[in-house]
Amino acid sequence: MSIRPWRHIERRKSRKIMVGNVAVGGDAPISVQTMTNTPTVDAQATIAQIKRCEAVGVDLIRVSCPDKESTAALKDIVRAAEVPIIADIHFHYKRALEAADAGAACLRINPGNIGSSERVAEVVRAAKANGCAIRIGVNAGSLEKELLEKYGEPCPDALVESALNHIKLLQDQDFHEFKVAVKASDVFLAVASYKALAKAVDCPLHLGITEAGGLIGGTVKSALGIGNLLWDGIGDTLRVSLSADPEQEVRVGYDILKTLDLRTRGVRVVSCPSCARQGFDVVKTVKALEERLAHIATPISLSILGCVVNGPGEARETDIGVTGGGQGKHMVFLSGVTDHTVEDAKMLDHIVSLVEAKAAEIEAEKAKEKAATVAAE
Repeated sequence: MSIRPWRHIERRKSRKIMVGNVAVGGDAPISVQTMTNTPTVDAQATIAQIKRCEAVGVDLIRVSCPDKESTAALKDIVRAAEVPIIADIHFHYKRALEAADAGAACLRINPGNIGSSERVAEVVRAAKANGCAIRIGVNAGSLEKELLEKYGEPCPDALVESALNHIKLLQDQDFHEFKVAVKASDVFLAVASYKALAKAVDCPLHLGITEAGGLIGGTVKSALGIGNLLWDGIGDTLRVSLSADPEQEVRVGYDILKTLDLRTRGVRVVSCPSCARQGFDVVKTVKALEERLAHIATPISLSILGCVVNGPGEARETDIGVTGGGQGKHMVFLSGVTDHTVEDAKMLDHIVSLVEAKAAEIEAEKAKEKAATVAAE
């Protein structure tokens, strides 16, 4: 019997494909994507934004290619990026051909607006020639006219039929390096569509609630929709679509995965909402810590609790814990065990130094284990 079986998520078995050097599907980690919102023609601004997203752990980045000037700039962008670049193509299939030649690792096409099956076939040939993957992006907002006429409105059957039609197009040309999304801004529609598609195909699925909204509303909406699917074992890669900076999309994506214990990166903070019992300003402290610890990529758990009601219990479950105490002195727990106290004035700097030291210790141990494995081979 497994430990804590109620926490186990059994992932859907999907085929594995490669997007550049990132595996998507199969037993690969669920990858986190975002999309640039700078003008692609401004290669330097786009590269700078990509670098900021790389700093917070993004795995894949999509770049819009609406015109020739954008695909011309894509070559420099691909060369400068450390993560694979996905070219986002709408309406003009020739942009996909140019993007493939420019070094894109994946071509995202929307079947509803890319044009005829012949044009899709040309995109497939370009993808094959350049070693690109393809992402079929079905969207409730741009379904094919005939499907809207058939079903009367966007619905799960319509989205899935659109996806299956275009999957067949790729398979008929012996192309299998593809992933599929069936996005909608309506959470119910998106979740139902993904669940139906997951039963019908074995290809990797790209999750997202499209046009989710601003930072807070969009995060809630995405967490409900994407989280529902991930909890059900569905999903191989995801993008949280927010009207916010791309870096925020990446952070929210990781937080969703961390909550479900599907992937860990950086510091996982457990903190109370604060109340009159708090021994220090919890809200201010947590905000400061999130900013000052954003550079930590090593998975570490940190509990920040304002008083002794739940503080010691939460601290026992985290790597580092702080519980508010009286007279400005607060208890510090290391690996779940009471270790020492810290004063208000020194607490913030002290916590940061503890987390950084713990991260260095974990990374050193990883390097030691890796060296031992290499030596054994």
